[in-house]
Amino acid sequence: MPCYRIHRMKESPREQFRWAAHTGGLATVKQKDYEAGEEAEAATPYALWKRLQCSDSPLRPGDVLERLDEGATFGPLEITKYIGFETAQWYVPEPKQSVDPGGPVENGSAAA
Repeated sequence: MPCYRIHRMKESPREQFRWAAHTGGLATVKQKDYEAGEEAEAATPYALWKRLQCSDSPLRPGDVLERLDEGATFGPLEITKYIGFETAQWYVPEPKQSVDPGGPVENGSAAA
């Protein structure tokens, strides 16, 4: 049976999530907006959602389930939405470009 790590959305981003327009497709989520929660076993994300509905900490829209696969650093993500679950991924910022000190100077401000 698959094991899931629950990432609970913090309250401030949850307010933004609540009022954002619904979009379909792959959702990109930022780790800084989440607190790692408990791990739980369930056959599917829906089975886990149903089981937690009767607990003190049900899944709420915006919460993310990460399937824990053996040997994987990060597993596949599912974000809880008002209409079910959708595939998600962690946001990864693009690496900053390094500046070559011997490269060309923009705007012609180089001294000759």
